[in-house]
Amino acid sequence: MNISSVVIQCQPDRYDAVKAWCEESGVCEFHFGDKERGKIVVTIEAADVNEEIGSLMAIQQADHVISAEMMMTYQEDLDDAIKELKESPDVPDLLQRVTEEEIDPATVVYHGDLKKKL
Repeated sequence: MNISSVVIQCQPDRYDAVKAWCEESGVCEFHFGDKERGKIVVTIEAADVNEEIGSLMAIQQADHVISAEMMMTYQEDLDDAIKELKESPDVPDLLQRVTEEEIDPATVVYHGDLKKKL
């Protein structure tokens, strides 16, 4: 699950309409707003990044929204990937040996192909 905060900017005279859309759309959850400045803070909950981006785009395309930008995001999959990397004995061991100057970093040769990973 991904959880993200989004700041929405609208004209102050359109604030009520945008706030109502946020509350009724099912795309996001309204949390806070400043009517005088035309700013609204919402959160998005999504199953994955694609759904998260789709929700952000729906907000950006809503009537009277000048801009909607993601400010913070939490991704469970990212946490799992970081945990797996930290627990992996191969990469940390090599990095530790380079850090301790057992291995000259200039001699480490990369044989991978990032194009296949993207």
